[in-house]
Amino acid sequence: MSTLLSKYQSPDHLGNTQRITPESAGWGYVGFEVYQLEVGQSLTMSASDNEVCLVLVGGKATVTTDTACFENIGDRMGPFERKKPYAVYVAKGEAYTVVANTPLELAVCLAPGKGNYPTRLIGPEDIDAESRGVGNNRRYVHNILPDYKEADSLLVVEVYTDEGCTSSYPSHKHDHSAEPAETYLEETYYHRLNPEQGFCMQRVYTDDRELDECMAVYNKDVVQVPKGYHPVATIAGYDSYYLNVMAGPVRKWLFTWEPDHRWINSETYAEKNK
Repeated sequence: MSTLLSKYQSPDHLGNTQRITPESAGWGYVGFEVYQLEVGQSLTMSASDNEVCLVLVGGKATVTTDTACFENIGDRMGPFERKKPYAVYVAKGEAYTVVANTPLELAVCLAPGKGNYPTRLIGPEDIDAESRGVGNNRRYVHNILPDYKEADSLLVVEVYTDEGCTSSYPSHKHDHSAEPAETYLEETYYHRLNPEQGFCMQRVYTDDRELDECMAVYNKDVVQVPKGYHPVATIAGYDSYYLNVMAGPVRKWLFTWEPDHRWINSETYAEKNK
């Protein structure tokens, strides 16, 4: 099995099903965890040097930090309701507690913090939505914490891709610090499939093919992207959702298209696939 693929594990005593750390991933910035909490179950995390974005993938919760309390937030029971999520940005140096008011699927996105921005609620009204691509390359995006919203390091988005379509495509990469063309950003993909027994395919590869791995990704698996291109392809009968977390030394999302496939962005392709 690929070392880039983190398989879903049954919840432990804390409800944890996924835990990616910079140490386990062999990189320097991104941490990512997922918790499945039962009604009334709580999760408490101590203050750290990280900033945190708590994303309610599904369910309702009360989130309390050292400086704020957000009661009974959440508006969707699962990601495939396709409503915008609720999230909470937790500043560096703040402890927090999450109490599940319903069954809760909670994503914890982490990256180094600087303390520049206060803890805040990110509600559906704060999240921009956009459609990208055409034809069989169409997908729908919720920009939870994009580079034009306040944070020190974190970039967080969620993406919906219908059955039989590609996503994170044409193939692109962001593994070099080379502004204004590209920035170095590590990335995780937390995948959900509908129906849940489905799978999708994700490939991670570099120009020289030193890294070239293709993975069958099942519901609640995580793919780690340390470098290279990283397209996703869905399978007939199964819709895809994934939550992306990115971070690096500079908080800008600048990427380079793979030259061979850049033509998919052309007006000719768009006209053909109206």
